[in-house]
Amino acid sequence: MNEACFSLAELIGSRICHDLISPVGAISNGLELLELSGQPRSPEIDLIADSVRNAGARIRFFRIAYGAAGNESLSSGEVRDILASATAGTRFTVHYATEQPQPRALLRLAFLAMQCCETAMPRGGELTIGAAGDSWQVTGTGSRIEPDAALWAMLGRGTDPAAGDPGRAITPAQVQFALLPALAGAAGRALVPRISDQAVSLRF
Repeated sequence: MNEACFSLAELIGSRICHDLISPVGAISNGLELLELSGQPRSPEIDLIADSVRNAGARIRFFRIAYGAAGNESLSSGEVRDILASATAGTRFTVHYATEQPQPRALLRLAFLAMQCCETAMPRGGELTIGAAGDSWQVTGTGSRIEPDAALWAMLGRGTDPAAGDPGRAITPAQVQFALLPALAGAAGRALVPRISDQAVSLRF
């Protein structure tokens, strides 16, 4: 992936997330004002409130996964809050097993690896993100593990989408498989995927 195009894609991701969070926040504030005014809660209001919370959580997650990393670090509490909010109401439970503040550049790799693992878990399951020294590992365990062999081979080769299987087009839902190896390579890290009947994992 061309470095200039890659940087531009990061900036576009950051811009979209930045511009979306304001209107989502405004809707949330409007709901709070309705509640303070004494308006009775209704199923419609509850549905809007749940949808706004979900949208805000996803934007926070995507801003780290697909936006420009910068030099910022996030505390373990911040990361756990983002992960818990982003997976609330889904079939996934995430365990973030790191206590020290971590740079967004590494968290971006972890979040993308998490999304790769999710695609192999059609019935959901447990996701664990941990770091030992300079090495990170993201592991997904569930009752049913069905990884897409071609996509996971791409991770193992460390290729970018332009050099991948010419007969396989990356869809929007699979973009993490194209982005993760490019980011890991730029950071000088090798991706090591592992697949078994009970789990999938990515170490970098």
